[in-house]
Amino acid sequence: MKKNKGIFFVFAGASFYGFTPIFVKSGFSNGYTLGQINIVQMSISFLLLWTFTLVKRSSLRGLNKQNTLQIMMTGCFVGLTSIFYYGAMQYLPASIAIILMFQFIWIGIILEWIFQKVKPAPVTVLSIILILIGVFLASNLSTGSIHSLHFVGIIFGILSAFTYAGFIYFSGKVAVEVDPWIRSSLMVTGSAILVTVLFIRDFPSVLPLSQNLLFTGFGVSLFGAILPPLFFAVGAPLISGGVANIITSIELPIALISARLILSETVTPLQWLGVCIILLSIVLNEAGTRIYLRRS
Repeated sequence: MKKNKGIFFVFAGASFYGFTPIFVKSGFSNGYTLGQINIVQMSISFLLLWTFTLVKRSSLRGLNKQNTLQIMMTGCFVGLTSIFYYGAMQYLPASIAIILMFQFIWIGIILEWIFQKVKPAPVTVLSIILILIGVFLASNLSTGSIHSLHFVGIIFGILSAFTYAGFIYFSGKVAVEVDPWIRSSLMVTGSAILVTVLFIRDFPSVLPLSQNLLFTGFGVSLFGAILPPLFFAVGAPLISGGVANIITSIELPIALISARLILSETVTPLQWLGVCIILLSIVLNEAGTRIYLRRS
């Protein structure tokens, strides 16, 4: 029962995150800047999360000055991911931006190798190669369309993959014993401080808050900064990390489907083939690693 509950919450959390491109693209189409979208997102997230946390009277057990700072610093990775991921969508189609960000899968493996000395198994190396092949196809680079992709957007997309991988890695290591509501609230506090520092000049242009900007900010807050971290915090401890990684990959096809149906972006059969290769490589890595560890 607990495992099924964990699978449901992780699946839901990943699914929610897949809808953020809809609101981000809507914000850019209405003429709002990257700074304005991030400011409103983090402000709404900060207010909602702390309101729920205080109303719920979440326990402060296990919290101290040191891990409070660590949690907030981990939250900075969320802020950076939002900045880079949304920045990529400012220059690229949402379908390409999500594929670039999804490189957090193999980047996370490299982080474990560097910080925990966990050497990738042979099947993991094979999976990374397959992921890169999938990215080549899914990004439509095989048709020579790389010239139509904005260089700044590509850089932002790759940076979002590194920061998202950093968030996943450190969020699983820092103060895991602290109440999920407290952790989420402190993380969004760190993100809000970072966004405030980086986009301080955009604050005057946010007020008075227009209806369209409020809609955009609420959408990216709910689907990007509130629901996914909370659902992951509830579901991830109930299942293995490998199963969580496989389920989290549902975010990729959902984002592409929403980009196709709602944003009317073109996703070719070759791109879908690349997406399938990426998803299969993730499953291969998790299943193959288990077999490799049992035999070694």
